[in-house]
Amino acid sequence: MSQFAGLSDISISEDIPVEGDISVPVGSQNPDDDFSTLDEPVKDTILRDLRAVGQKFVHVLYPKKSSALLKDWDLWGPLLLCVTLALMLQGGSADSGEDGRPQFAEVFVIIWFGSVIITLNSKLLGGTISFFQSLCVLGYCILPLTVAMIVCRIVLLGALSSVSFVVRLIVVTASFSWSTFASTAFLADSQPANRKALVVYPVFLFYFVIGWMILTFSPSP
Repeated sequence: MSQFAGLSDISISEDIPVEGDISVPVGSQNPDDDFSTLDEPVKDTILRDLRAVGQKFVHVLYPKKSSALLKDWDLWGPLLLCVTLALMLQGGSADSGEDGRPQFAEVFVIIWFGSVIITLNSKLLGGTISFFQSLCVLGYCILPLTVAMIVCRIVLLGALSSVSFVVRLIVVTASFSWSTFASTAFLADSQPANRKALVVYPVFLFYFVIGWMILTFSPSP
């Protein structure tokens, strides 16, 4: 114990502070890391989702090579557009005898089944986009064709004539071109350069079939 003999003579000067706060540095935290939709009101969640859908609609109307539509993908917008388009195509002369229900199912199946086929084709050709991101892009890009369907229904409120057909043809052609251009603008960077044509061709057929259904629609008598 001789090595600790001198410790009793050590005194602490009154000028030296012996009290203080001990702070432990921690890494900076992102407020978004603690964010959870379980902690926010349902109204705020719905409004936030609606704003996100509206922003994606704007990206489709003003398409450019951007990943904005792919970062936060969702299927609410495509589902809304699909149901709206199917409801407006309901009641045509082709299905007047069965109350429009087969026509609704036909449109619904064509849109979703076609989107799945195009997505699988893109993945098999070496695309880097995910499955649900592709469904999101293809679904949101139906927006111009949905607008074309609304315009065609308004035109068909008048008498059927060659003038109304020309108007509908112009509107559907413009909307079809816009949908194809918008979807390829978002999907272009995710495909190999030497296989882009193989990806664009099914997209062209997909929107062409939807545009043809809109153009050939006629209200039931």
